[in-house]
Amino acid sequence: MAPILEATDAKNKLEDLSGVKLKPGENPRNAQQKDKFLASDFKELIIDPYLLRLENPHLEPGFKDPRYCMTFWGRPPIHVLRLAEELQKRLRSVAPSVWLMPSYCMHITTLELAYSRTGEEIDAIKTLLAPAIPSAAHYTYRHRTRLVKPMISYDLSAFALSFLPASGEPELSPAPIAPDTAEVLKQGDQYTYHHLRRDLWNLSQKAGMTVDSRYIVPSAHITLGRYLTHDDHATPEQRKKWIDAIDDINKWLETEIWGNPCANFVGEWVVGQEKGLDVRVGTLWYGGGRTVLAGEGF
Repeated sequence: MAPILEATDAKNKLEDLSGVKLKPGENPRNAQQKDKFLASDFKELIIDPYLLRLENPHLEPGFKDPRYCMTFWGRPPIHVLRLAEELQKRLRSVAPSVWLMPSYCMHITTLELAYSRTGEEIDAIKTLLAPAIPSAAHYTYRHRTRLVKPMISYDLSAFALSFLPASGEPELSPAPIAPDTAEVLKQGDQYTYHHLRRDLWNLSQKAGMTVDSRYIVPSAHITLGRYLTHDDHATPEQRKKWIDAIDDINKWLETEIWGNPCANFVGEWVVGQEKGLDVRVGTLWYGGGRTVLAGEGF
């Protein structure tokens, strides 16, 4: 009998951050995770057993991920992919053994509808939601929301590029922008990523769907990679080198990329630019699955 695998989520619960003491500008989750990496009683990273088997077929020949999902994905525009790839390159120079998300798989989970279901269950959910799918896929065309201030966030299982909702920062995104939507853009930053998630939730509920997401706390992030071995983080010196590299990258992002129209990389993302939302089903955990409908970009 095949072993029962435990998902990384079960070992990696979000914790109360209200008592964390921070330096000015410091990310509370990163501060918490830094303490875990540098703790004298550090035990191990949290290795994803599903991804480990998919990347190393000899561990369990014939293994297939049984966890089917349905989500609304946001697909990064080219300038965000360029930034993500640059960050991956810098991180891999410190930890060569990490698994990196391929750029063609990168996404932001705008709303997770259902996860860890059977294929038949997801097909039933897709049928139930069918009338609402076009509205959801095209929703970002007339409901623009900006994400800014990219920063690497991390924990014991993975690392990601996280964003914050815009609040009056200079507009940096390059063309294309559809010419017939001036009225749409008047809403400015008053319409945030949280409003977008709310609206998609409401669309799904009105279609009769009971939304079942892993994460209640809204997060705007692109997974950059995961740990599949302890080789790069086995010693305190290696772990400190990893944390220092992330700190250095985040300092570079904050001082040279955020709000800088002259930077070599763009630190802004208007969700739906180039591609609308990707209504996605299948084994999605690592960027897989298939598209039911892709919305119109601008």
